[in-house]
Amino acid sequence: MNYHPTVSVLMPVYNTQETHLREAIDSILNQTFKDFELLILNDCSTDPNVEKVVLSYNDKRIKYSKNEQNMGISGSRNHLVSLATGKYLAVMDHDDISCPERLAKQVEYLEQHPEIGVVGSFARELLSGKELTLPIEDEDIKLALVFRSSIFHPASMIRKELFNIIGYENEYTPAEDYALWCRLIKHTCFHNLPEILFIYRNHRDNTSHKQKRRTAEVSQKIRIFTKRENPELYTAAFEKATVTTRINLFGFIPFLTYTRKNGRSKCKLFNFIPLWSGKTKIVV
Repeated sequence: MNYHPTVSVLMPVYNTQETHLREAIDSILNQTFKDFELLILNDCSTDPNVEKVVLSYNDKRIKYSKNEQNMGISGSRNHLVSLATGKYLAVMDHDDISCPERLAKQVEYLEQHPEIGVVGSFARELLSGKELTLPIEDEDIKLALVFRSSIFHPASMIRKELFNIIGYENEYTPAEDYALWCRLIKHTCFHNLPEILFIYRNHRDNTSHKQKRRTAEVSQKIRIFTKRENPELYTAAFEKATVTTRINLFGFIPFLTYTRKNGRSKCKLFNFIPLWSGKTKIVV
């Protein structure tokens, strides 16, 4: 009988620096929770040292494979899902660090809350020490998803069964994670553990920096289909959101300030003279 671990940790790699890759792998191997497999998928790295680093580990929990051709991040993530045998899938980027109790606490939460399909956590930036906080409860997470991603993807754990509904969509790369969460709004509940279980390495080679314009473009497309598929959620999010837009003279003198909060809008001249206020019309 084939053994299936509780968790499959999914780590796509591509031309990763050795120090960063070792820190990422070590952070998983040193988890307090031991019942996992670490699936490492090499997406045709041009740097041969990536494979040498992975093969230098002698740990039976590591399962290493290579794509026959470069599939990109969405294709690689979907391939990793197809290889996984665990009940839960833990996302792990190739240059970040999971805190020692990450897997244990996320598994415990999913075991105790069968209605939750995705659990994330707070995180901390490695260099700046900045704490990255997110909405905690399902309702607040879904309301936030109307505007932005509110589950930190590389710190998330997902029930594998949810991938029978939807996977990572290549057309939304490099915001494929945001698209995944929005597709799952109708199908499951979300939760963020309010503690730091993940260390994020924010550097100039991150996809979020290198493909900033592309990310903004596809994120707008994601918001459009999220609005279309979840009109009631969109209305609720719009009514609760606080949005402030300013028009400045000469780039620094406040001229017009528009604020929308709780379904009402206000406009002020020079930031203190009221021009008008009233209920905001919601178009769904």
